[in-house]
Amino acid sequence: MEKLLLFLLFIGIVVRAQICPKRCVCQILSPNLATLCAKKGLLFVPPNIDRRTVELRLADNFVTNIKRKDFANMTSLVDLTLSRNTISFITPHAFADLRNLRALHLNSNRLTKITNDMFSGLSNLHHLILNNNQLTLISSTAFDDVLALEELDLSYNNLETIPWDAVEKMVSLHTLSLDHNMIDHIPKGTFSHLHKMTRLDVTSNKLQKLPPDPLFQRAQVLATSGIISPSTFALSFGGNPLHCNCELLWLRRLSREDDLETCASPMLLSGRYFWSIPEEEFLCEPPLITRHTHELRVLEGQRAALRCKARGDPEPAIHWISPEGKLISNATRSVVYDNGTLDILITTVKDTGSFTCIASNPAGEATQTVDLHIIKLPHLLNSTNHIHEPDPGSSDISTSTKSGSNASSSNGDTKVSQDKKVVVAEATSSTALLKFNFQRNIPGIRMFQIQYNGTYDDSLVYRMIPPTSKTFLVNNLAAGTVYDLCVLAIYDDGITSLTATRVVGCTQFTTEQDYVRCHFMQSQFLGGTM
Repeated sequence: MEKLLLFLLFIGIVVRAQICPKRCVCQILSPNLATLCAKKGLLFVPPNIDRRTVELRLADNFVTNIKRKDFANMTSLVDLTLSRNTISFITPHAFADLRNLRALHLNSNRLTKITNDMFSGLSNLHHLILNNNQLTLISSTAFDDVLALEELDLSYNNLETIPWDAVEKMVSLHTLSLDHNMIDHIPKGTFSHLHKMTRLDVTSNKLQKLPPDPLFQRAQVLATSGIISPSTFALSFGGNPLHCNCELLWLRRLSREDDLETCASPMLLSGRYFWSIPEEEFLCEPPLITRHTHELRVLEGQRAALRCKARGDPEPAIHWISPEGKLISNATRSVVYDNGTLDILITTVKDTGSFTCIASNPAGEATQTVDLHIIKLPHLLNSTNHIHEPDPGSSDISTSTKSGSNASSSNGDTKVSQDKKVVVAEATSSTALLKFNFQRNIPGIRMFQIQYNGTYDDSLVYRMIPPTSKTFLVNNLAAGTVYDLCVLAIYDDGITSLTATRVVGCTQFTTEQDYVRCHFMQSQFLGGTM
């Protein structure tokens, strides 16, 4: 009997040695298996870990990277701890087989970025702990597979931003720790659908303001016991350079018990406790336009830059209104820069008029007018001295006033009307056949210039074509996109002895959608009948 017991004990030791990696301790808590490899001086993930392991602890080792094979086929793993190693690289899809993983601890490592495929396959992950790394970048789609998270800890890193769009979709999230980073902006509406959120920590970042959100109406300070009810919300935002103006008045009106947060600006409130400042001192300064172009005169076809600068608290946003009373946006001929400058790339006589600069912020708005005068160039007809000056009409700077034509006929022969100098005879998903009619007899035309850009692209594309051309095929266009296009004549001005430009005409067209072509099934067979 004693020999039998010794034999069974020996067999058990052998089986255990085969299942459990060297230096590790394996605990079989029926029916689960836990593999404990913490503080074993490991340089890499042991290759012979039992694939049936439910809990795996590899903390406090010297693992430097995670490979795809390290956790392959470990579909039963629920809890994985890799804390306090020296991990600096994780192979894409390294955790793809861990479909039942609930908790992943990667804190206190040397990760500098989170790539798109690092957490692919972790659709059931509830706890992701990444604090105390060296993170500076998280790819925009890095969190797309972990939207079931309940806890996300990114504290103590070097992050300036995170994928806010993904956070907005984490409807089960109850704890978000972002403290001790360099985040300077949180988009408005990020927390609108996170009704289960109970704790948000943005302490010690670079936030000057917080976006107003109904979630914050439940904000209060944790009691000494740390126990909060499901209806309350713990918000921590101390250690930020708060700009205490009217945009933070909503936050000041919350009922709070602490007084740890201080204001960094404006100067009159700098250093004062946020919660001790009376509401009437949270002020905004209305916009004041300090510099602007009063009047500008340019030759027809030349560039015109209308400048407008304003100050206020908060920083005013600047918009421009055309002489026709329409809002100007970025288009083929016009660009509005962040500094308030309106740049008209190619002026026409139609642009003459008063443009209005509007500077606005929550405290109000200010306006100034800028008079633009376009000096007409003589339009010579039939090599005579007769000068013809047609009615310029209204400006087409505003994108809302532009109109295009995709005119085409069944036989492919398009007639160019006298009113429309430039038309698109035919447009496919990637090309457009351009026809233009320039009947003015201007001597010394060197070439024609074509300028165009798409709806989603503010940069202009330029094409130069010979002066004898009346048609041009534009290639490499994006499918299903609206394009603005202008044709200009470049010629020697006999009056000023300078090279001048004149707009032949502009148009707008839309490329066709790119549909997948269908194939006959017969082409897939070499013979036989169906």
